[in-house]
Amino acid sequence: MVLQWIGRRLARFLARPRPGRARGPSSRLELVAASLRRGDVLLVEGTSRFSSAIKYLTQSTWSHAALCLGVPEGGDQPWFVDVDVNDGVRTVPLSEFAGLHLRICRPVGLGAAEIDAVAGYMLQRLGYSYDLKNILDLARYLIRQPPLPDPLKRRMLALGSGEPTRAICSTLLAQAFGSIGYPILPEIEVLEAAGPGGRFAREEVLHIRHHSLYTPRDFDVSPFFRIVKPRLEAGFDYRRLVWAPPPVVDAPLEPAR
Repeated sequence: MVLQWIGRRLARFLARPRPGRARGPSSRLELVAASLRRGDVLLVEGTSRFSSAIKYLTQSTWSHAALCLGVPEGGDQPWFVDVDVNDGVRTVPLSEFAGLHLRICRPVGLGAAEIDAVAGYMLQRLGYSYDLKNILDLARYLIRQPPLPDPLKRRMLALGSGEPTRAICSTLLAQAFGSIGYPILPEIEVLEAAGPGGRFAREEVLHIRHHSLYTPRDFDVSPFFRIVKPRLEAGFDYRRLVWAPPPVVDAPLEPAR
């Protein structure tokens, strides 16, 4: 009970937004809304201390990920299944991420039934609490960030208690896509075997990584998710850009003679 109380107090502190740290959106929110589809993964660059720890460990821009459910009937914006540090697994509108740098990652080749299965997996876990042990694990990197080599950083991300009723955003998404056998960033083994005529055939075999090792960055670099850029989707034409005039530079004074 004492550790849970400490974890909640620490979570509220670490998850507090820091507006001065925001990079700002690269596309207007209405363009993002128009580009989103059900089943998309939305990556978020957070501004909290908690986000800073995740970005340090993953060497990435992205600290959070959420699954798009599409626009509900009668709604005016897309909704998401989101895992919040304080509120746990919940649903939120796109406006929850207003003012933040976002990226849309789209799984390729999924049918409506498969997307529904992924969304259903997430929705069945509404109300699950956030894995507070993950907070305690990450807090030590904010106190003193160790100079870890890149290969070790990945192993240090197997955080949290792993309890089935406690969630972390990227691990829950990994479990949801894993439930239908859709790859995110598996380990790829290339096998060579002798074929007809003495020729060698090459075959790729995918090995599923444990869901606790997945981070928001993996959806960005995954070869199986397409990056969707709202400005390009809206019909970008660089000729229509309005540029500010260049600053006026005063001519240097000539030295007195």
